[in-house]
Amino acid sequence: MTALLDGIRANNFIVVGRAGIDLFTDPGVATEDAETVTVGLGGSSANIAAGICKLGGQASLVTRVSDDSIGSYCINQLKRYGVGTEYVTPVGGEYRNSLAFYESRVEGHRNVIYRNGAADFQMDAGNVAAVDYGKFGALITAGTVFAAEPSRSATFDAFDRAKTAGLPIIFDVDYRPYSWTSPQEAEQVLSRAAAASDMIVGNDEEFGFMAGGIDKGLAKARALSESTATIVVYKMGEKGAVTFAEGQEIHTGIWPVKALKPTGAGDSFMAGLVTGLAYGQSLRDAILRGSACASITVSRPGCAPAMADTPTLEKFMADHAGPTDL
Repeated sequence: MTALLDGIRANNFIVVGRAGIDLFTDPGVATEDAETVTVGLGGSSANIAAGICKLGGQASLVTRVSDDSIGSYCINQLKRYGVGTEYVTPVGGEYRNSLAFYESRVEGHRNVIYRNGAADFQMDAGNVAAVDYGKFGALITAGTVFAAEPSRSATFDAFDRAKTAGLPIIFDVDYRPYSWTSPQEAEQVLSRAAAASDMIVGNDEEFGFMAGGIDKGLAKARALSESTATIVVYKMGEKGAVTFAEGQEIHTGIWPVKALKPTGAGDSFMAGLVTGLAYGQSLRDAILRGSACASITVSRPGCAPAMADTPTLEKFMADHAGPTDL
């Protein structure tokens, strides 16, 4: 536990994975009825990095973006949030940034993601070799980075390089079926990534997927904590989370809010969790901080734009009745 927490407490993270562009409707508006949409930064890893920076931490992103105006937009947005872009590399040709179009509503919510010829999947061994891992305290990545080559092999290479430099690995399972050629391939690759990680965060469906059935997910999370991982967070949506660490099971609730849309919760949870640990909070308090960040994000439009900064988070937690008691 000590090595993992020491790395996190540096509060300076190298985050591996995509930056994309999000388009989202006004609150309550269906896609086919939209006359205007809002643009914002998206992509799981970019969102996590932005969330960390908004909460006072430091983060740099390793990825590739398209060599066009959309790629330039993503780089500028990362800079706006304070995310380091020294390892964000444009790629030319027919590769394009991923795009997400989603509705700002819960009932009937639809989220369409375009990933064909995605620029971020072109991240290669040279891109991760260029990183000065010694500058950072921990590496964070999300599962979508493993869905295609050369990004998959490059990320496993980054794991090895980070470990050699003494950095712990933090893995958000983030399984998105549309990115993978088959569920069998995804199960194998994501399980390999989880086995190589010091801290794993995922939901009940994701752990169930890696275990071969949702009813086996909790046991899978527990088994990982008893073998290769130091901390495993098993999220259950409105039912809260169970966290396994050093033989303990920590049960935590959620901060109930009126959700505007379901997107962005996992990314903001990760940002709140790791910055909470970086600031010396107990594991239980850091998990509840992550849960509060998730609640704030789902109650506002967008993903990165909706994520809390420190004053917003502190006010939310002070004014709220508190998390549900499990």
